[in-house]
Amino acid sequence: MIFVAASLVGFFVYKSEMSGGRFAFRLGLDLKSGAHLVYRADTKSVPVGEVTNAMKSLRDVVERRVNLFGVSEPIVQVERGGAFGAGENRLIVELPGITDVKEAAAQIGKTPLLEFKLMKDVSGFSEEEIKKKTADELFTDTGLTGRLVSRATISFNQTTGEPVVVLAWLSEGEKLFAKLTKENVGKTLGIFLDGTPISLPVIREEIASGSTEISGDFKIEEARTLVRDLNYGALPVPVALASVQTIGASLGTEAVAAGVRAGLWAFAIIAAFLVLWYRLPGLLATLALGAYVALNLAIFKLIPVTLTAAGIAGFVLSMGMAVDANILIFARLKEELRKGKVVTDALKEGFARAWPSIRDSNTSSIITAIILYYFAATPVVRGFALVFGFGVVVSMFTAITASRMFLYALGTQSNGSVARFLFGSGIK
Repeated sequence: MIFVAASLVGFFVYKSEMSGGRFAFRLGLDLKSGAHLVYRADTKSVPVGEVTNAMKSLRDVVERRVNLFGVSEPIVQVERGGAFGAGENRLIVELPGITDVKEAAAQIGKTPLLEFKLMKDVSGFSEEEIKKKTADELFTDTGLTGRLVSRATISFNQTTGEPVVVLAWLSEGEKLFAKLTKENVGKTLGIFLDGTPISLPVIREEIASGSTEISGDFKIEEARTLVRDLNYGALPVPVALASVQTIGASLGTEAVAAGVRAGLWAFAIIAAFLVLWYRLPGLLATLALGAYVALNLAIFKLIPVTLTAAGIAGFVLSMGMAVDANILIFARLKEELRKGKVVTDALKEGFARAWPSIRDSNTSSIITAIILYYFAATPVVRGFALVFGFGVVVSMFTAITASRMFLYALGTQSNGSVARFLFGSGIK
């Protein structure tokens, strides 16, 4: 009865979403309102032929930041404004369950734009003239930016003890950095963070390999923040927030209520079939199914998983598949009882014979879920695959542990008519 109580608790926790309860689940944009953010991308410094790839990279970086574990199901897409796509490039981000503008902006955060620029020859200018010039007038873009960083870490200067940021380059970045340092010995290489120079080192010699150290008089928290943001993914192009608005659910509470009703009906019909056809084992399988529902809801809450209409469909589908393992076990159990074995021996043989089929069928389902998750083109499909995959794994656990524990607890050495009836199957 503990598992039944747990499943009921899980259901009422889910229902709390409808009333805005303290432990409410996270719902997607199709079931609940959210935030709609539009960013304007500055692609002036990007070659015309590389704008499309730069915007795709921008979309991927932002999606990783707002969907770090792949379960919040945001909508991140690129839009080309103006007639025939001749206008500005925009990035549209929709975040489910976020209605506060500040919270929505914090979800994406301010990803640093890290740039390396060479200082121009200013020997013919006076100090006053140099001060009046802008950074664009004093420095030349090199193409070396944070998008070419593979990893950022924190280190400390051995002399001063100040924190520094150490960059490890991708192969493209390492080659470009080596070329820059080789061809510009004696020149100043400015390191800019969000347009502000943080370090102006002079190139003393060629640096053909290894890492790059940035010392910008960082405080320890500033260095940690920079490292964190660079590792999450530096933006390939600078962006500016153009507009933020709250959008309503496309399906709303009716779809959520329909999903809950579908889940309850599925549970009731499956439970009735199991009890009527498989008798006592069917009743115990229903208890194990309650454990399955409770464990899934707990996993959805702990990660947490954002539930969409597709996710609810995957959960209901996996609920039906969760019974497959029990049916295989009961079918083998019936065959062993027909051979005249006592219930306990029939249970042992039934589990042993059913396990290879359970293992193989669930493995194929897990492989399918993994393929859907990693090769899906949209977050909705990935969400469905994630929920479905969790369901298959949990169903294996409950069938092999919960069902087995219940059956062995009530198993008997008797071969009498009552025991055979309770552990048999069929309407008769």
